[in-house]
This record gives sequence, C-alpha cells and structure tokens, in this order.
Amino acid sequence: MRLRVDLVPQEGLSYADVVLVVDVIRATTTASAFLEAGARELYLTALRESARSFKDHDVVLAGEEGGLRPAGFDYGNSPREALEAAVGGKTVVMSTTNGTKAAHLAARTAKHVLLASLYNAHAAARLAHDLASEEVAVLCAGKEGRIGLDDTYTAGVLAEFLQIMGGYDLEDGALTALATRRTYPDPTEPLHLSAAAQALRQVGLEEDVTFCAQIAASPAVPLLEGRVGEALIFRRGQRNGSQSQIPTL
Repeated sequence: MRLRVDLVPQEGLSYADVVLVVDVIRATTTASAFLEAGARELYLTALRESARSFKDHDVVLAGEEGGLRPAGFDYGNSPREALEAAVGGKTVVMSTTNGTKAAHLAARTAKHVLLASLYNAHAAARLAHDLASEEVAVLCAGKEGRIGLDDTYTAGVLAEFLQIMGGYDLEDGALTALATRRTYPDPTEPLHLSAAAQALRQVGLEEDVTFCAQIAASPAVPLLEGRVGEALIFRRGQRNGSQSQIPTL
C-alpha cells in the first residue's frame, strides 16, 4: 500500500483512496474538539458567506478571520474554546482560511476524507488504515498556499503511526514529513516555530498552539459522510474490528 504526503494543497491534485486532511493549527484540531464536546455533526464550508447561510437555532457557526472569530459567528477556531462549547446535539458549521478549503479539495476525488491532527493522531491513523485498500494520503493545508512546518511535522507523526501498522511504500513527501518529525522529538518546538503559531501570538492566542501540540489526546476522528449544498458533512468515524493500541513513539 502507498503512503503519500502532499505538503501544500494544489489545484489538480487527485486522490485514489483515503485522505487525511491536516490543519493542526487549528481547524482539524478544533473539529475533533467540537465532536468531543458533543456536536452531532460538522459542516465544513470553504467560504464564510456560505457558513452564514446555515445559521439556525440548532446550528452554531465557528471559524476565523485573521485568527479571530468573524462577525456573526458563535465561536472562533480555538480548540480550547470548542472543547467547552455548548454544542451537544447541534450542528457546527465551520469555515477557516486554510483547513476547510483543503478538505474541499480532497473531497473532489477521494473515497474517504478524514480530518487529522496531532490531537487525534492515533485514532486517525488507525481509521485511515482500516479504510484504505490501495493508498493513504496526507494533505497538509499549509498556510495561505505555502508549506507549514506545523502540518509537515504532523504528517510525519501520522506516517510513523501508519508505518507501525506496516505494509506501506513511502513516496518523497512522506519521507520529507518523516524527516521533519525526527528532527523535532518534542512537538511543541515545530508548532511554536511555525508561521501559524506566530500569527496566533500576534492576536493573543498562543495557548491554542500548546493545546494543538498534544499527541493522541482524542479518539474523535471527523469522517466525511456526505454533502449539503456547498458544505461537506463530517461525523465521528467508527472503527470496525480490533481496537488494539498503537505503540507509543
């Protein structure tokens, strides 16, 4: 089976099988936190205007503009805030600068799309391995069209977990991500060095970066299950068969 990592989204990319979308600071981390807080499902829209069209009494809006909560939205893109959010049984509609756009790109061709981060890395790797028949790809959201150190590092962590389950042929992007992971044994260092972290520091949200550096703290993996209008519908994915643990790296 192939293991592929695309370090930045590009038009024209296509996927044969399973894609793990990574925007570790912060969209894919926040998505898992909302599911842990009890959200029934997540709608991901590429544009904030599309998100606003879903507003209803059982729907809350979450997203960011310049790192902060957009006008008219209920929540920002903070995983710390999401974990404490009053979203039990509700639909959360998310729109962010990088992560939700990457998810839409993956959804054009992939059989299965999962949202992955350090926060849910073990669970996401296990579910991707279960679902895949020929390839697992990791699509890094990057930052505004450029490679992100934080997402590349996260892709390396996911690649290590997948390698433990065995049977993968690695292409150059996966090798690059693994090399990045091995350069930084402590996840807080590459995340805090990243451009995404620097942007959050400027708006007083650096604590979110520390939250996003947790490895395997959540079992919640958002899995694409359908569409409604311009939104992708994600619900909590479930594994079939064994729930065996991946060894700690």
